[in-house]
Amino acid sequence: MSILFIFLGLLFLVVGGEFLVRSSVGLSFKLRLSKMVIGLTVVSFATSAPELLVSLQAALKGFSDISLGNVIGSNIANIGLVLGITAIISTLTIDKDFYKFNWPVMMLFSIALYFFLWNDHVLSPSEGIGLLLAMAVYLIVLIRRSKKKKNIEIEEVDSSLQRATTFRIIVWLLIGGLALWGGAELLVRGAVDLAEAMGISERVIAVTMIAVGTSIPELAASVIAALKKEKAISLGNLIGSNIFNIGSVLGITALIQPIAVKSEQILSNDIFWMLGFSAILIPLAFLPEKFNLSRYKGILLFVAYVAFVSFAFIG
Repeated sequence: MSILFIFLGLLFLVVGGEFLVRSSVGLSFKLRLSKMVIGLTVVSFATSAPELLVSLQAALKGFSDISLGNVIGSNIANIGLVLGITAIISTLTIDKDFYKFNWPVMMLFSIALYFFLWNDHVLSPSEGIGLLLAMAVYLIVLIRRSKKKKNIEIEEVDSSLQRATTFRIIVWLLIGGLALWGGAELLVRGAVDLAEAMGISERVIAVTMIAVGTSIPELAASVIAALKKEKAISLGNLIGSNIFNIGSVLGITALIQPIAVKSEQILSNDIFWMLGFSAILIPLAFLPEKFNLSRYKGILLFVAYVAFVSFAFIG
């Protein structure tokens, strides 16, 4: 039954996330926001909604290891699984923005999260506010940098949504909200039940199964793009997703409900895997071939991700 709950929960989260993105983009067009601003902010927040609902629901129910494990595991999966598989299928080109802006910001957020948790084993409301303020600064700088670029492409925004009626946007919003709430409820319940049945911690389920589940949309999109020989999902998008997971998902969750570290392995193991996967991107970007993520580099990332999941269950 717990497997069914997890499957249905992930299904509802995917469906709910899709409807929320549509309604958010449609509403943004009605508010006369530019396509660039919508792509860099609104879509990013909407696609982080599944992780936010899962983390918030888990924290409110007292399963804070799921809240943290979901975000830390998703960040690991975005690099090891999604980026790894995409690079295996098609070589990715790395632009200068990656090492000059996106990667340093991701590392700052990741290190800040480690010190917030290491300090008193709690991500407090005040620290949540700090993450949200840092997120706001990041978005402002991101938009200003993007405005300076010529011919910037925002592929994630569907221009046809400009014609969506207000009634349709409201219906999409209601469907998305209900599906996300129901999906988060089922996923948390299923994860807890499965952990009890298998005799393992909620943390292990969170950093593996739940994290992979909430990363499925990114994985599907990048694999399809790579197979079609189209421009695959950019490294910047995945880095941005990791920043949003820490800044907005954990920031908002901590603001509403403090997140306590219950399992020591989150601080002694999982978060170091996350920092390691993030840090390794720099040498991979420059050695031995500069500015590309080739197939063998993708294999390296994927093998490292398999090792992380294996050690999580063995441990």
